[in-house]
Amino acid sequence: MGSAASAAVPPPPPPAQAQAGAPPYGPGLAGILPPRPEGEEKKEEKVDYLNLPCPVPFEEIQREALMSLKPELFEGLRFDFTKGLNQKFSLSHSVFMGSLEVPAQSSETIKVPTAHYEFGANFLDPKLMLIGRVMTDGRLNARVKCDLTENLTLKVNAQLTQEAHYSQGMFNFDYKGSDYRSQFQIGNNAFYGANYIQSVTPHLSMGTEIFWLGHQRKSGIGFASRYNTDKMVGTLQVASTGIVALSYVQKVSEKVSLASDFMYNHMSKDVTASFGYDYLLRQCRLRGKIDSNGVVAAYLEERLNMGVNFLLSAEIDHCKKNYKFGFGMTVGE
Repeated sequence: MGSAASAAVPPPPPPAQAQAGAPPYGPGLAGILPPRPEGEEKKEEKVDYLNLPCPVPFEEIQREALMSLKPELFEGLRFDFTKGLNQKFSLSHSVFMGSLEVPAQSSETIKVPTAHYEFGANFLDPKLMLIGRVMTDGRLNARVKCDLTENLTLKVNAQLTQEAHYSQGMFNFDYKGSDYRSQFQIGNNAFYGANYIQSVTPHLSMGTEIFWLGHQRKSGIGFASRYNTDKMVGTLQVASTGIVALSYVQKVSEKVSLASDFMYNHMSKDVTASFGYDYLLRQCRLRGKIDSNGVVAAYLEERLNMGVNFLLSAEIDHCKKNYKFGFGMTVGE
């Protein structure tokens, strides 16, 4: 019987043949994902430290954040007209009617009505730029930018007033290298300054600055760093005067950018933080901010036609109960 029972039981099935190319640990994700082509390997990007990009100028290290957080706010009426005489020379006229804040010992803000007219002349050339402004109150502003060589640029800024000890002048010598920038400054009141910024990696640049104010016997030194990619920009600045400043800009899309900054003054123990936005539409540009002091601001530029823009400006300080509203128009490019 034993032999008959053993003969009635069917033999066990043969073991399944393993599929060609299947991993020994089972199919898992390797059986779901498509196979990687042979010879395709992820290559790490090698950084050529002898061919780094040129960084932005030291004084423009926060330019993306300032575009959103520091718009050109104004109060009252503003009208600007620019007429081009030829490709290089143009004249400008500007009228402003508003109020001027006067410092007061109390917390309340004192405003005095004011108005002025400004006449300007501009000469723009690829290697030479001359800009001059004359106001009805006697002030004269002048700017000169001249490319002495391919890498060396001279900049002159001057402001002349009828009041004593209020006129200012500054000479800047900027040198642009392949992966660094340097600047030397000479100004009135025995002011001397210098700064240097160097690209450390393709995205990181670091720099330092020093200054000496002879009339006040004051000096200072500062350090700064900037990290930027296609989507964000972050900066850090520290100075011996007790200032610590940080800023961050995030590019959400081609038309929307968000910005924030933080500033701490060790001498006065003041801390300020702000958040802003920059929204670019088809016919207008909207910028605004709100800070930790309760100040809310917005600035709108609406393009009505070719060369015609309408401006709206608003700033509300809830703590000081100071409200500023302005509108204007710019004509000409």
